[in-house]
Amino acid sequence: MSSTAILLLHCPDTQGIISEITRFITDNHGNIIDLDQYVDHIDNMFFMRLEWQLDGFLIAREKIADVIETLYAQRYQMTFDLYFSDEPPRMAIFVSKMSHCLYDLLARYRAGEWNVEIPCIVSNHEDLRFIAEQFDIPYYVWSINKDHSNKAEVEKAELELLREMRVSFIVLARYMQIISDELISAYPHNIINIHHSFLPAFIGAKPYHQAFERGVKIIGATSHYITADLDAGPIIEQDVVRITHRDTPESLVLKGRDLEKIVLSRAVTKHIERKILTYHNKTIIFN
Repeated sequence: MSSTAILLLHCPDTQGIISEITRFITDNHGNIIDLDQYVDHIDNMFFMRLEWQLDGFLIAREKIADVIETLYAQRYQMTFDLYFSDEPPRMAIFVSKMSHCLYDLLARYRAGEWNVEIPCIVSNHEDLRFIAEQFDIPYYVWSINKDHSNKAEVEKAELELLREMRVSFIVLARYMQIISDELISAYPHNIINIHHSFLPAFIGAKPYHQAFERGVKIIGATSHYITADLDAGPIIEQDVVRITHRDTPESLVLKGRDLEKIVLSRAVTKHIERKILTYHNKTIIFN
């Protein structure tokens, strides 16, 4: 399949937006292969994902964004992002000591499920270096003091690495550190976390133990974008599994880990495919 352009946009809902944008593509000899749109009638906002083939398109790819900005952005109060299928995103994975999510991500990457590049894995422990070596991916470790006295220095070094590696988004695969506002600001809505509960229930540490103490009948996992508010960023994907009175905190952890890796990978898939729009503290997930 030829290279494609992917346009994600949102703006106040106004009559004629779809016809304007699609006519712009077809008038410039673009072949539209996918279009999905949604209108939030409460906020009167329009959201759209549009993908078209670049073969024969009359506008050079480096000028497409400028043309859209000139013709439509101010006119429709439009916010948009433009991506190209032959420029795969570059994903950095942050880990600590637990390996289940990391293995799942790397297995999907090795199997060719994702159009993505993984230039590095970052950790605060040496424990998972052997996995990175199995997949021939550079592994970088910065230990963080118990009193967090060196955390600012560590994140500065990590940010320098991410920029050097041209990383476009980060996946926290059970990375057991709170991300600073500086790093979040550098990658807004581009840091994906997996939290081992069905948010907004049981935020913070040891959610499975919290669930056991509360006596719930289902446990869940939530993948979301990181924001400055702990475990409160826009939710991308969630799922649950039923439990019973016979479960222990240990069995909840085992059941939860299976769920975590699946939920995280679903979220990463949608991000790689450029099918997520964030608006306020919610996500619009296109099919």
